[in-house]
Amino acid sequence: MWYLYIAQCGDGSFYTGITTALKRRLRQHNAGRGSAYVRSKGSATLVYTEAWPNQSAARRREIEIKAWGRQKKLALIRGERIAEYNELVKLGK
Repeated sequence: MWYLYIAQCGDGSFYTGITTALKRRLRQHNAGRGSAYVRSKGSATLVYTEAWPNQSAARRREIEIKAWGRQKKLALIRGERIAEYNELVKLGK
C-alpha cells in the first residue's frame, strides 16, 4: 500500500509526498533526513493522508495536489468536497 500525505511545516506551509510507511517518513522529516524543503521549514505535522494501491497511482495524485494552491489544499484537509470548492472558485466566492 502506498500513501499520499500532506504535512504542515513549522512555518505553516504544506509539503506533499508519498511513502509506504507514514510514521517512518514523518520521523525522517522531523530528524532532518527527509526532504530538503521540510528541513528548511522546521518540523512537520501530518495533516492529511490517502491510501493508494500502488506507487504509480499515489504519484499521479501527488502531482495533482502539488499543482493546487494553498486554499484548495486546505479545503481537502478540512474534508470539503473538491468539486464544490472548484465551483465556488468559478463563481468568485
